[in-house]
Amino acid sequence: MRELVVRVQSRDEMAMKLLFRELEQHLKSSSGASVVAIDNKIEQAMDLVKSHLMYAVREEVEVLKEQIKELIERNSQLEQENSLLKTLASPEQMAQFQAQTQAGSPPTSTQPPAQTQAPALPPTQLQPTSHNSGPSA
Repeated sequence: MRELVVRVQSRDEMAMKLLFRELEQHLKSSSGASVVAIDNKIEQAMDLVKSHLMYAVREEVEVLKEQIKELIERNSQLEQENSLLKTLASPEQMAQFQAQTQAGSPPTSTQPPAQTQAPALPPTQLQPTSHNSGPSA
């Protein structure tokens, strides 16, 4: 009887050892597969982040290109306006402006408002306001 118990125990032990080995191999193989699966998911997530970032960067580049285009147009308009103002300004006004810009002080208007708006108005509209030096009744 004792021999039977020892055989049963040894069979049970062997079965348990075999079960543990199979379980261990299964865990090793599945953990290897799960590591690969996790790596694949990480790679997919990184690709997704990369594509979202690239999309955001492209959008921002387009917005900045549009802003640059608008600023170039605005600069061109201001240069044309500046050129026109220079041609319409009297030599005394230009000398006064240059003296103020060299001194670093902001330009002050010594002329009535109608004359500072001279470039925007046609010459026929300028004459009545430039001759009027006193208050109107």
